[in-house]
Amino acid sequence: QVQLVESGGALVQPGGSLRLSCAASGIIFSFYSMGWYRQAPGKERELVARITVSGTTNYADSVKDRFTISRDNAKKTVYLQMNSLRPDDTAVYYCNANLRTSREKEYDYWGQGTQVTVSS
Repeated sequence: QVQLVESGGALVQPGGSLRLSCAASGIIFSFYSMGWYRQAPGKERELVARITVSGTTNYADSVKDRFTISRDNAKKTVYLQMNSLRPDDTAVYYCNANLRTSREKEYDYWGQGTQVTVSS
């Protein structure tokens, strides 16, 4: 049974900071690329940040230099440190785990989401 459980979402003022956590179970965590996605009402889900098994990171242009993704394989947890938050960062943030073992086989899992609201 695979579970990804996000936490840390909150109401925060513009310019503030927040750290999201995603705890995984039921997978060999170190084998998976981990990502954070977000979805605002009426909009498509979009990639925020990813971190590979080797620690390489990728960020959406809109969050580059403000957000940092990291992982702790011993704790089977991925984090998203969010600084200088803006109202347009408001969304439900989802954790994703992805593993491709061959051209034909992929494992892809999602958490339930955590709400981040940036407002004064």
